[in-house]
Amino acid sequence: MDGITLWSLVRFAHVIGAVLWVGGQLALSLLVLPLARRMLDEEPRDRFAASAGRRFGMLTGAVFLPVQLGTGWAMAWHKGVTWSSLAEPGYGRTLATKLGLFVAVMLVAAAHGWAHSKGRTELARALAVTSLVGSVGVVLVATALPST
Repeated sequence: MDGITLWSLVRFAHVIGAVLWVGGQLALSLLVLPLARRMLDEEPRDRFAASAGRRFGMLTGAVFLPVQLGTGWAMAWHKGVTWSSLAEPGYGRTLATKLGLFVAVMLVAAAHGWAHSKGRTELARALAVTSLVGSVGVVLVATALPST
C-alpha cells in the first residue's frame, strides 16, 4: 500500500458523495416514505414527504452536485481524459456512458421536483423511481472504471 494520496482523497470524496446521494434516495424510498405512508394521516404525510423531498433536493444542489462535479472533473483531468477520448473504447466510453446516465438522472430528478410542485403525484412518483434506478445504474457503470 502506497498510503493516502491527494488523488485517493479526491476519489474518496467522490465515492462518499455518491453514497450519500444514492443511499439517501434508497433510504427515503424504501424506509422513510413507506413508514410515513403507514403511520401518518394523509395531510401530515404529504407535508412530511414534501419537506423531506425539498431538504434532500437542497442537499443535492448545495453539496452533492458541487462535490460530484468538482471531484469528477479533477479525476478526469488527472487521468488525462479529453473530449475526444470519451469516444475511445474502454475507459473513455465507460466514462462517457456514466456521464450521460448521470445527466439523464439529474434531468429526471429535476422533472420529479417540477411534477411534485405541480401536484402531479403519479408522474412525480414514476420520475422518482426512474431517478433512483438511474442512480443505481450510474454507480454500476462507475464500478467498471479503474481507480485514478
